[in-house]
Amino acid sequence: MFLYYLKRHIKIIILLCSFIAVFALVFYLYRLPLNAIGYATIICLFIGVLLFGIGYLSYLKRHRMLTAMFSRITWSIEELPLPKGLLEQDYQQLIHNLYDEKMRIASAADNDKSELVNYYTLWAHQIKTPIAAMRLLLQTNENPQNNALLVELFKIEQYVEMVLQYLRLDSSSSDYVLKNYQLDEIVRQAVRKYAQLFILKKIRLDFQTSGIDVLSDEKWLTYVVEQLLSNSLKYTVSGSISIYSEGKTLIIEDTGIGIAAEDLPRVFEKGFTGYNGRADKKSTGIGLYLVKRILDKLGHTITIESKIGKGTKVLIGLDTVTIAVE
Repeated sequence: MFLYYLKRHIKIIILLCSFIAVFALVFYLYRLPLNAIGYATIICLFIGVLLFGIGYLSYLKRHRMLTAMFSRITWSIEELPLPKGLLEQDYQQLIHNLYDEKMRIASAADNDKSELVNYYTLWAHQIKTPIAAMRLLLQTNENPQNNALLVELFKIEQYVEMVLQYLRLDSSSSDYVLKNYQLDEIVRQAVRKYAQLFILKKIRLDFQTSGIDVLSDEKWLTYVVEQLLSNSLKYTVSGSISIYSEGKTLIIEDTGIGIAAEDLPRVFEKGFTGYNGRADKKSTGIGLYLVKRILDKLGHTITIESKIGKGTKVLIGLDTVTIAVE
């Protein structure tokens, strides 16, 4: 900091040194006593150092004031110090203009986002009516093809639910009710929802009850388990899906096609589908992204272990309760 300030005023320092040298030369040419030259030089240096020190302290105070504003300038620029000189006034006017433009753009973007969220929320709720009507028609009219159609209709319902969860995730109206819940009951809710798919795909379910309680949000944690079960069923052609716990770690393990080792570090990225997604052509890359975001907000953890052709193991750590605030 000091060296920067010194470098900033180097021209003035050189100018003052030049004045001292000129006076010393004039005194010498007029054959004035050397003591007079020395006294004049010492007085000039003393005044120069004093003014330099006062200026540096003022500069340091101003720098600290501006540094303290770094975290607050996003919200307000009213605390900017009074400008010293015309140049600083011009810079502050430029900052005000940029800030006003930034706020205008941010406001327009917020309005656009709000309208988009409202539209998709309305759409997601409205689409549930024809879906419910289609389900009722398929259940009342017996037909060999109806089971297959019901499965596809179920997938549509899951995609609509994913849209709603995506919209709710960052909504200010999203409530998180932290209580002690029975983990087995949460898992049973998810299993019941996918029971028909287990039967149609002839996938064996091995559910080992844990008998433990977890501090979490039932609605969001149930959605997480449902999404993980959906992925397991999607990528398991034959074999089984096991659900068990080790301590307060819920484990969902399948005998599916597995995940490539190079894809594992990126499976929670938004929109990332990896090799399996490219082969399936229908993967959105949103499911695991939502799962990770939800678990982060609940203070839980998730890790995935997998080998190609041997299956995937998902471990959800439920022993943490630190809520993420964004």
